[in-house]
Amino acid sequence: MLSSGGHVQTDASGHIVYNRSYQSIPKGSYNGEAYTVKRGDTLFYIAWITGSDFRDLAARNNIQAPYSLNVGQVIRIGGNGGSGGGMLASNNIVPAQPSSAQIQTTNVDSTSASAYSDPSGKQNVGRMLPAAGAASAAPAVSASSSSSAPVGTWRWPTDGKIIENFSSAEGGNKGIDIAGSRGQPVLATADGRVVYAGNALRGYGNLIIIKHNDDYLSAYAHNDTMLVREQQEVKAGQKIATMGSTGASSVRLHFEIRYKGKSVNPLQYLPQR
Repeated sequence: MLSSGGHVQTDASGHIVYNRSYQSIPKGSYNGEAYTVKRGDTLFYIAWITGSDFRDLAARNNIQAPYSLNVGQVIRIGGNGGSGGGMLASNNIVPAQPSSAQIQTTNVDSTSASAYSDPSGKQNVGRMLPAAGAASAAPAVSASSSSSAPVGTWRWPTDGKIIENFSSAEGGNKGIDIAGSRGQPVLATADGRVVYAGNALRGYGNLIIIKHNDDYLSAYAHNDTMLVREQQEVKAGQKIATMGSTGASSVRLHFEIRYKGKSVNPLQYLPQR
C-alpha cells in the first residue's frame, strides 16, 4: 500500500514543488475504500494510486470542477482500488466534511489535467480539461499562484504544419495538431506556471499543462522529453519539452488553449504566420 504526502517539498516562496515520476508510483497501489487527502494530493493523483477514473471519484464524492480538495477531506473510493476505474457507482456517497482546523490548511487545487483517453493518436476530443486551475495526478496550486493578470502576447508553441484543426463539434478535436521532427523544441505559449507534467492521462502521452491566469490554460501533449516540473514558473517562448509521439501514432504536438475550462480555437489567439 502506498502512502502519499511523504515527499512534499517547498521552494523559497513556500510553494509546493512537485517532481513525481509516475513510473515509480504503482498505479492502483492504494487498496482502501476511503482515502484521506494529504498536503500535496490532487484528485488526479488519488485516481492514479487507487486505479480509478478521476471522473468516477468526482461523481462519487460530489466534487465539481476544478476539483479542489482540502487537507483532511475523505474521498470515498468505493472499493474499486486497483480496478482501473469503470462505471460510475450507482450510490451517491456524500464525502465527509473536514473540520475547520483542516480546512484552514493548504487548499489542494487539482484543476487541470484533462481527461485524455484513447491511445490511438487520434485526439480525445470532447473530454474534459478541468477549468481554470490546474493539477494532475499530483500538483497542488497554491492560492498565490492564481492571477487575474491578462495574458500577454501568445506565441506559437512550435514550428510545423497543422495536420489537424480545431473543431467545436461534439467529438471534434479540441485543439490543433502540429507535425514536426522528434526532438524539436516545444515552447510555452505565454508566461505561466506548470500545473501538470506527467503521463498519467491515457492517450496524451507526456503531457504538460500551464496555467496562465485564473481564466486560461494551455496544454501540450505527446512530448518526447519534458523539461519542466510541476509548479515551475515559465516564460513565453521558454523551451518546456521536445516533440515526440508518446500516446500518438506519429510525431506531433497536440496543443490546446482553454478559457474558463472551455476549449477555444488556438488559431484565434496565436499570431498569423
